[in-house]
Amino acid sequence: MYGDQVERFLDHLLLERGLALPTIAAYRVDLEHFGQFFESLGVLEPETLTHGQVSDYILLLKQNYAKRTIRRRFSALNSFFKYLLVKGEIRRQPLAGFDLPQLDKNLPEVLSVTEIKLLLAAPDPETTLGERDRVMLEVLYGAGLRVSELVKLKLQQVNFNLGFLNVVGKGDKERVVPLPLPIIRNLRDYIEKGRSKLLKGKSSIYIFLNRSGNSLSREGFWKNIRRYAYKAGIKQEVYPHLLRHSFATHLLSGGADLRIVQTLLGHADLATTQIYTQVDAERLKEVYRKFHPRERYQ
Repeated sequence: MYGDQVERFLDHLLLERGLALPTIAAYRVDLEHFGQFFESLGVLEPETLTHGQVSDYILLLKQNYAKRTIRRRFSALNSFFKYLLVKGEIRRQPLAGFDLPQLDKNLPEVLSVTEIKLLLAAPDPETTLGERDRVMLEVLYGAGLRVSELVKLKLQQVNFNLGFLNVVGKGDKERVVPLPLPIIRNLRDYIEKGRSKLLKGKSSIYIFLNRSGNSLSREGFWKNIRRYAYKAGIKQEVYPHLLRHSFATHLLSGGADLRIVQTLLGHADLATTQIYTQVDAERLKEVYRKFHPRERYQ
């Protein structure tokens, strides 16, 4: 019974919520782990779960897994049970009343403005792929996009006359993000020239294409950004979301209003955006400690 419910839930995630296959695979792993534990206790249906059994499972997680893994598995179960509640297959939420370990609030890493300039200059715009990659990096940083938003960007989402993107983010929520005029120009040039070459007579709704004329994958872009970071001489690990962190931090450093940055990033909760003010404060303290005479010559 439990296994059948899991399969229906995963079909729901794929067909109705449109989640990506890797995300659904992660849900499957978490739900199967839960199922194996309760099958060992002779529990076959979520409806019969007791508070003590759920407590034992969470204790098992706390003894063997990191906080982030525990929270992810709990989140998967929570979504699964909510689905069963809506479908009328259970009458109560088995996870109600349980507290999870709080994650340590590690401040996000960022690149300096100089490092961003070096990274953006790394692709060779004289080649078709280099032109594409330069524009992708410019748009990623210039609009603070998530990598999933970047690789799935469609032609219809760009307003060249007004200079903005209509971005579709998490939960299919839309937001309008302006782009600087130089990036708009480079994007238009790529679409008219480089993208046309990559299409090779095909048609596509997506802006950024691979050699075969298909939408460039997240994995493909990850490889590219790491290669360009190495070429630019950047020592720290560079990944797409690092440019989003840098976008937010640099805006706040320049005096941008926190609410504006929240809107540009598409954050539902202002507290999510506020972490970047802490990043900026930490950088200011670091500069102070490095250059202030009282710190240098005690």
